[in-house]
Amino acid sequence: MVFYEVIDILGTIAFAISGVLIAMDKRLDLFGVIIIAFVTAIGGGTLRDLLIGNVPVVWMRDLTYVITISITVVLAITFANQLKYVRKSLFLFDTIGIGLYTMVGIEKGIQAELLPIMCITLGTITASFGGVIRDILCNEIPVIFRKEIYATACILGGALYFLLQFLNVPESYAYALGIIGVIGLRLAAVKFGISLPNIYRKER
Repeated sequence: MVFYEVIDILGTIAFAISGVLIAMDKRLDLFGVIIIAFVTAIGGGTLRDLLIGNVPVVWMRDLTYVITISITVVLAITFANQLKYVRKSLFLFDTIGIGLYTMVGIEKGIQAELLPIMCITLGTITASFGGVIRDILCNEIPVIFRKEIYATACILGGALYFLLQFLNVPESYAYALGIIGVIGLRLAAVKFGISLPNIYRKER
C-alpha cells in the first residue's frame, strides 16, 4: 500500500509540473497557472472516482493531494528557468505522469473488483483526462485526440501488467513493469516517429 501511495503522489507531482509548464508557456497569470496545475493533476482521478462511485472524490477527502500540488506549483514556478534546461521537459513530465497514473487507475479498478478490461479503461482515463482538460483550457487540441501514441501506451502498459499477473510475476514487479511499459512505449513512439494511422486522405 505504501508503494501504491508513493506512485500516486509522484504522478500528482509530475502532472502538476506539466500543468505549470504549459500554463506558463501560454503566459497565464498566477491564478491561471494554479488552476491548470490542479486540473492536470486531479482531473483524470476525479473522473475515475465519479465513475466508480468513490465520492467524495479522493482529493476532497485527503488534503495530501492539495498540499502536494500547492508545493509543486510554488517550486515549479520558482525553478521555472532551471526546468527549461531539461530537454522537452513538458513532454518528459507528462510522459512520467501517464505511466504512474495508469497504474494508479488500474489499482483503483482492482479495488472496486472490476474486470481487467475495465481496470485498464480506468487507468487510461486517470492518466489521460487531466491532460485533456488542461489542453482544452489552454486552447490546444488534446494530445489524446491526435495521432500520437498516448492513450494507446496506457492501454498496452495496462495489458502488460495483467499479462504479468497471469504469468504469476510478483505484484511489485508487475506494477513497476506496467509503469515502465507505458513510459517506454510513449518514448519509443516519439523517438521513432510511430503514430496511429491518419484516416483522412491528403488533398490533391
